[in-house]
Amino acid sequence: MLAIRRPRSLVFGVAIGALVLAVVVGVIAGTSGIAPGRVLVEVFDRLTPGHVRSGLDLRERNIVWQLRMPRVVLAGLVGAMLSLAGASYQGVFRNPLVDPYLLGAAAGAGLGATIAISYLRSSRDSWAIDPIVGLGFVGAIAAVVVTYLVGAAGGARTSTSLVLAGVAVTAFATAFQTFLQRQDDETRREVFSWILGRLNTATWGDVRLVAPYIAASAAVLLLYRRQLDVLRVGEDEADALGAQVSRIRLWVVAAATLGTAAAVSVSGLISFVGIIVPHTVRLLGGASFRRVLPLSLLVGAAFLIATDTFARTASGGDNIPIGVVTAFFGAPFFIVLMRTRAVAR
Repeated sequence: MLAIRRPRSLVFGVAIGALVLAVVVGVIAGTSGIAPGRVLVEVFDRLTPGHVRSGLDLRERNIVWQLRMPRVVLAGLVGAMLSLAGASYQGVFRNPLVDPYLLGAAAGAGLGATIAISYLRSSRDSWAIDPIVGLGFVGAIAAVVVTYLVGAAGGARTSTSLVLAGVAVTAFATAFQTFLQRQDDETRREVFSWILGRLNTATWGDVRLVAPYIAASAAVLLLYRRQLDVLRVGEDEADALGAQVSRIRLWVVAAATLGTAAAVSVSGLISFVGIIVPHTVRLLGGASFRRVLPLSLLVGAAFLIATDTFARTASGGDNIPIGVVTAFFGAPFFIVLMRTRAVAR
């Protein structure tokens, strides 16, 4: 796929501008009838030392700060993490068509969430952390750990062996999850809702819960962006250049998995973000991971905030599952991408 080289400052400026615009629109857009100008004044009043009266009553302020704002912030965190993880996986496996769920994180998170929904529904209020979030996180981490262990069972751990192990672990976890969903219709409905994404339940508690994991994961992945550029030449060539391929792969996979697990535990499974955004970034800013990773973080946050804003406003307040919206845009993009690669070859 051809990339158009543009000045670094211009590309980053556009990405930052898109993120700011997405945040502003996400905060002011809604079906509650609050004037957008008053929302902006309220945000300005809260975030700056000055005091300006917005004219919003208590109910309207709660809508802005307890419903819209945490949802926008959480969408930004999840979108940034999934995009960054997708770009990192594509670099470490040298395959532009992989996503953050390659090694079984999605299937593991889905299985963990299904167990919580099936067996812990009645005791959910007594948990310090929502068991769906907790078991979703643990399931994602456990699935990738099993994949990594199985990937080395036949000898050396290679990209191919890890991918094959991920396929096997995903198939097993998905089969077990499907078996658990047979219990009753209520379980199936709640699991189905979780699988399609659930940013409509976002709270500040969710933001505080996942922000440290996402921040730590993003920091590690950004530190390894130069090493990912070295891997572009191939594993053998990278070894010859002195790169420790196994060590790089371990750290990148571990960081991307931790961040992805945290993201999906609170948002459910949101598809295609980890594919759409990195490829769009490559078209705009070139193929070097020194650009791709930080740009993926910014553009991913802007993309998911924008799609979530569309999901909650397009149907007059009836929230469309965010996973449906990202798949609606992502599936055609994926088809065009594959067609473009075929023509290029």
